Amino acid sequence: MKIKAEFIFPEKLKDEPLICDICKRFDITLKIVEASFSTDTGWAILVLKAKDAEIIKTLKYLTDKGVEIKDTKQIV
Repeated sequence: MKIKAEFIFPEKLKDEPLICDICKRFDITLKIVEASFSTDTGWAILVLKAKDAEIIKTLKYLTDKGVEIKDTKQIV
């Protein structure tokens, strides 16, 4: 499965290396399409490619951490 989504990172997560962490924690390939981070918040448009179960685990991990995920689209 391959998805593209916008990920919004709240201020409380600004110092956590979440993008790096998910690449190490889950069997996924990640592409950063666009991103912007400041001292208050950050957002990134990412493409994730992995088996369905890995995508689901990755998205759950991020939402459990407090990341908002918007505009999720499956890419064929």
